[in-house]
Amino acid sequence: MVKEAETNAAEDTKRKQEIEVRNQTDSLVYSTERTLTEHGSKLAEADRKAIDDAMAEAREALKSEDLERMKRAQESLTRASHKLAEIMYREAQAQSQPGAPGAPQGQSPTGPKEGEVVDADFEDLGEKKK
Repeated sequence: MVKEAETNAAEDTKRKQEIEVRNQTDSLVYSTERTLTEHGSKLAEADRKAIDDAMAEAREALKSEDLERMKRAQESLTRASHKLAEIMYREAQAQSQPGAPGAPQGQSPTGPKEGEVVDADFEDLGEKKK
């Protein structure tokens, strides 16, 4: 039984790697598709087309058993989706700036105002504080 496990170890490792790459690629396609749906209108048409093409290639690669094709498609989709990530990052930066359009109003970056309740954890030291 041990010999059989040893002889199948290389095949098991290869199969595990294939499953991991497949899952990563599938997850990347899903998350990119969701993000594109939410923020795709902010992209230039050429960037959106590049992402759509890379997603289509990744979907086709997932249908095959070719591990290298899946890896290439995953890398291509990651590169293509960087424009989308840049836009989201700029948007988040703009919202975090005090006084920026879309930034939450009435929140002070310096801390809580007098009389404002703040959640905190505490430890009762009891007799230990002496």
